[in-house]
Amino acid sequence: MKRNYKLSLLVLLLAFASCSFTTKKFQDPNKDKLLLQLITYVLEQAHFSPQEINDQFSEEVFSDYLEQLDPFKRYFYTSDIKEFEAYKTLLDDQIKAYDLSFFNLTHERYLERISESKEIYTDVLSKPFDFSVNENISTDYEKLDYVGSKKEMKERWRQQLKFSSIANYDDLLSDQEFAKNNDLTNEGMSDASWEELKKENADIAKKSAKELEGEARDATQKSLDELYSFIEDRQRKDYFSVYINAIVEEFDPHTFYYAPEDKDRFDVAISGKFEGIGARLQPKMDATIVNEIISGGPAWRQNELEVGDQITKVRQEDETEAINIVGMRLADAIKFIKGPKGTDVILTVKKVDGVIKDITITRDIVELEETYAKSSTVIKGDKKFGVINLPKFYVDFEDYNKRNAASDIKLELERLKDEGVEGIVLDLRNNGGGSLQTVIDMGGLFIKEGPIVQIKNAGEPREIRNDRDKSIVWDGPLVILVNELSASASEILAAAMQDYKRAIVIGSKQTFGKGTVQTVLDLNRMIRQNNEGDMGALKYTIQKFYRINGGSTQLEGVKSDVVVPDRYSYIDIGEKNQENPLPWDKIEPAEYTAWGNYFDYDTTIAKSKERITANEQLKLIDANAQWVKSIRDREVYSLNYDDYKKNLDINQEESKRFDKLSDYKTNLTFQSLPYELKLMDKDSVLMEKRDRWHKTLSKDVYIEEALNVLNDLKMSYDIKKVATSVKN
Repeated sequence: MKRNYKLSLLVLLLAFASCSFTTKKFQDPNKDKLLLQLITYVLEQAHFSPQEINDQFSEEVFSDYLEQLDPFKRYFYTSDIKEFEAYKTLLDDQIKAYDLSFFNLTHERYLERISESKEIYTDVLSKPFDFSVNENISTDYEKLDYVGSKKEMKERWRQQLKFSSIANYDDLLSDQEFAKNNDLTNEGMSDASWEELKKENADIAKKSAKELEGEARDATQKSLDELYSFIEDRQRKDYFSVYINAIVEEFDPHTFYYAPEDKDRFDVAISGKFEGIGARLQPKMDATIVNEIISGGPAWRQNELEVGDQITKVRQEDETEAINIVGMRLADAIKFIKGPKGTDVILTVKKVDGVIKDITITRDIVELEETYAKSSTVIKGDKKFGVINLPKFYVDFEDYNKRNAASDIKLELERLKDEGVEGIVLDLRNNGGGSLQTVIDMGGLFIKEGPIVQIKNAGEPREIRNDRDKSIVWDGPLVILVNELSASASEILAAAMQDYKRAIVIGSKQTFGKGTVQTVLDLNRMIRQNNEGDMGALKYTIQKFYRINGGSTQLEGVKSDVVVPDRYSYIDIGEKNQENPLPWDKIEPAEYTAWGNYFDYDTTIAKSKERITANEQLKLIDANAQWVKSIRDREVYSLNYDDYKKNLDINQEESKRFDKLSDYKTNLTFQSLPYELKLMDKDSVLMEKRDRWHKTLSKDVYIEEALNVLNDLKMSYDIKKVATSVKN
């Protein structure tokens, strides 16, 4: 009872406080200690299932943290681990005392070992590998022991680098074989380009095995140099975030600390938009390179910035001097490039051809189109159906009335009704969830009224979240597609529609199995007069949700009405394979009335199961999934090239029987809706994206079966355009 009171008080304070989370004072002058103090307080007071921070907790944090720092066990020595183990059962005490001794020790030692390892890999890669020696490498790194000497450390690096290089060596040999045995064509090439290609091909064909082995090592060296460039960019605060997350993830797999830059990325991911220039950037050694121009964004409209351009300097509209960003961390460079809507930023860029020029771009709100719902129509027999793809349940947390998943799905349903569709497939495959409120609103689009989900705080009565609007936006046949990566909000919607018998759920044996609700707290709100800079945010679990039938999707997920094999069928994916998941349980069911407007619901499911059993494409997909599982389970590889190649050839020969998977085609043709066709007149990128999507749909056996089910489902009344004006 005492904890429930504390939790209620905490929520109340959260709702009304603008500068403080609570009356408790958080004023430690050390930012790292302050952050630890804030996070442990929140988790103790407000997490759904607070953990006892004791010696066992300490041991788990110790193991997980070191595993994240050194997963391949090629940095730390046995002597390091023995020194660290003095803290193995003391971390609980240090966490409570906001003592950073363990972190400071491991961080300093880690940087020292990283520096040493760069010298080791550079030395190892300066000497040729002998691919004729019979030796093996195990990739089950968890079972490896830490090494005890520099000699053993060098040997570990040698094996791992040889493993990387033997793969590069095989690629180079394959390129050489192609150069020797295939005729070139000069179609569409200038004379100069044709001559250059012939010379390059001739050079590849005559290279010796020794030269190819050297190039294989060079490729490995280049990859590692790029990795270490990224590592060297990381600051102490980045590593402290790793330590903090080793602590908070002991509570459950969805509790996570977001450093300020990570919080910005989370906001973009969940809302699908940000303010900036509309370009995706990537680091390449010391350079910041344009990786993608986002369709419809400011840079796309301005039409001067191109993929491959290197941004060297950034100047704001009210500044006379540009800032040189060469060698700057990407996260820091992005801070100068992004900015408020309507402001100008001047980028000095080096074009691919070496030309240097200044480009002025007016920042704007950039929408990531791939985040949002999209729909298509398709004719099957004499019926037209609609397909809606929803990548996530997106929302603008600052203003729910702005664009969100529920309002977009409503709009797509209205558009599809205008096209006269007689059934709808809602594709939630790979949809990891998002906003709880959007899924409640979305569920109401398909039923008259009633509960959508039940929610429970620890030790408190359940809360039933209802759709109270009696109007229905779509009252026709509905199929929901899911897979093992459909999680959280996707599972709430699929479960509700399944419990109502409103939709037939087709897909994997079960969905991901995430039955918990998280909230994101801006930690800056907890501090009065914060002089420590941005503290970031904490995502933590506050509730569990339950189906309206009383069951939980936690661990067990949603069981499909029609189970269809897919590539994940034999791979360990889902909540039950995460560390520290909350347990499954159940509560009493809510009161609801099943949808009674299909008169052949069970018959349709039975017909679909019969088709699945007889479908040769699905049999092949299942066989492929089993084969992929056997490949993934392999842990020992030969570093003798003849043996390595022999195994590759065996795998390649086995894989040929699955070539037909990519050749599969239906006779279905998918069509964009009229409003998108108008947009495509001005947006060739959108046209290309939709063409690619439609081609994928036309080869999708799961979509094909979903349409078969829609074709079989019979309503007890004619589908009509019911009033939808109340659904906002």
